[in-house]
Amino acid sequence: MAHTGEQPPNPTGMRHKPESDAAPDHYSAVARQYAAFRPAYPAVLFEWLTTLSPSCHLAWDCGTGSGQAAIGLAERFHRVHATDPSTAQLERAPIHPRITYRGGGEADSGLPDQSAALVTAAQAAHWFDLPAFYREADRVLTPDGILAIWSYGAPRTEPAIDRRLDWFRGERVGSYWPPGREHVDDGYRHLPFPFPEIPAPAFSIEMRWSLAQLLGYVRSWSAVARCRQREGRDPVDELAAAIAPDWGEPSVFRRITWEIALRVGRKPDSVG
Repeated sequence: MAHTGEQPPNPTGMRHKPESDAAPDHYSAVARQYAAFRPAYPAVLFEWLTTLSPSCHLAWDCGTGSGQAAIGLAERFHRVHATDPSTAQLERAPIHPRITYRGGGEADSGLPDQSAALVTAAQAAHWFDLPAFYREADRVLTPDGILAIWSYGAPRTEPAIDRRLDWFRGERVGSYWPPGREHVDDGYRHLPFPFPEIPAPAFSIEMRWSLAQLLGYVRSWSAVARCRQREGRDPVDELAAAIAPDWGEPSVFRRITWEIALRVGRKPDSVG
């Protein structure tokens, strides 16, 4: 759907201070790495969601982190309301005239009733109090509005490197993953979902990264932050040594992919 050309209501990319902190904050300690190294979502994902949305007036991106999904939504919606409980994350989100960043948890959007055509949670819903989030999404969505939650799992590149990454993710820092991460590994298949679901196409993330970029991404994992805090050393140094022989020249760029697990549903246009 095309923009109507109306003046964006947030020309300065306003940021509001946090007003609640519902979901656990696993990422303030790695906010710099998260903003610098988390991969971008594919444009085709947002294009598809836009075709489902009853309008392009307003989208709420819950658990926005440092704005990876919000920035994609802002290319297609007149207003994006992006919330996260982490001030450190929000401070690193990119300013955009169509995005308003606001501190708040999954039950605290700060939006009026029936004001948003689309609600998204990108790589975040597994940390939420889901019943509270779904109640808030139901409250703020317009009739016929769209709810979309998605995650992405293990990065894939070449078999030898993938084996090293799987060892690191599952064994070296496996005990440090907070509760909820299992839903990412499960592709969100067993998360409850409140609305009738819409079959989604297959989407994936693709980046071309150097070894330093891949390791920077791994350092943004919540399990790595917890491991570093508990052990007093950076476990990614071990991964770097293990991967180096298979990667070769560190400056070589390799194709990295992540499969996206997507759940999408439409709010019924009437109740009862």
